[in-house]
Amino acid sequence: MTVTISDVDKAVLVSWTRKASGELRKAKRATLVLALSEGDSLADAARKAGMHRHSAAFWRDRFLSEGVAGLEKDKPRPGRPKTIPVERVQAVLTITRMTTPENATHWSVRTMAQASGVSPASVQRIWAANGMKPHLIRTFKLSKDPKFEEKLIDVVGLYLAPPEKALVLCVDEKSQIQALDRTQPGLPMKKGRCGTMTHDYKRHGTTTLFAALNVLDGTVIGSCKKRHRHEEFIAFLKEIDRKTPGDLDLHLVLDNYATHKHADVKAWLAQHTRFQLHFVPTSCSWLNLVERFFAQITDKAIRRGAFDSVAELIQTIEHYLKCHNQEPKPFKWTASAEAIIEKVNRCRYIYETLH
Repeated sequence: MTVTISDVDKAVLVSWTRKASGELRKAKRATLVLALSEGDSLADAARKAGMHRHSAAFWRDRFLSEGVAGLEKDKPRPGRPKTIPVERVQAVLTITRMTTPENATHWSVRTMAQASGVSPASVQRIWAANGMKPHLIRTFKLSKDPKFEEKLIDVVGLYLAPPEKALVLCVDEKSQIQALDRTQPGLPMKKGRCGTMTHDYKRHGTTTLFAALNVLDGTVIGSCKKRHRHEEFIAFLKEIDRKTPGDLDLHLVLDNYATHKHADVKAWLAQHTRFQLHFVPTSCSWLNLVERFFAQITDKAIRRGAFDSVAELIQTIEHYLKCHNQEPKPFKWTASAEAIIEKVNRCRYIYETLH
């Protein structure tokens, strides 16, 4: 069946297919009608629009009978009307957000059903429709650093616009890495069952990983040490000095751990002027990109490992560092300082309003 459309209707339909923020279903219907007007068969037009052939036939007939207006909105569908009043739905949402049960820290489907007088299934539907998950919680902490914005702009500026003839290194220590050995061997993964490991373990000691992540290329200078005092930190700074080109300045992003500000560290830095330290705001470890590397090595090499000695743990870490540096992938920072400050200010406003 040939579909004929006017120039005005064609312009409207073409605009539907080009709007990035438009409704996907309207764009599909417009694509279907435009394809039919160009002589495509119903099957070909349905394929272009990403529709089933029966749906394509329905919307073709709707356009022929009602024009463009028939493609804009779905007609009311048959079925049982909603039985829960809007007021009751709002009450469930308000109780969920603003209160807690007498004997628990959060609402469950059944306790909310009992408190609100609706069925558990209805509570589940209301929560799902409004994106509420009372059983989940996320941690956060707003920085109280008086120089928060100044430090944030400084560090983000290094990520987005690093200085010329310089390296930006994110430095930190991953302390207390435990050499844990499982009491029994685990079972291998098989179809329908993941791999297993015993919940109990034997401790064989700890080590501390000092790491410096090169923001430019993703390589990591790493060294394991028994402790993480200022002596070990100075030794690691010397290692960084040896393993980086001597004609480049070094900008180190660090947290506010007291070791990094020790008098002996300051004295050493005074004699090595190519080192410049940039401290992230307090309670903002997420701003240091080396933390992303620590999460990676924990997930891929440490958490599921079994080590019968600290030496074996260190060997595993060093092997991971070697493999990582053979094919490094930098972590790309994209958020601007202004966007982060705006988000933090919103959080502070909400926090102060509620407290």
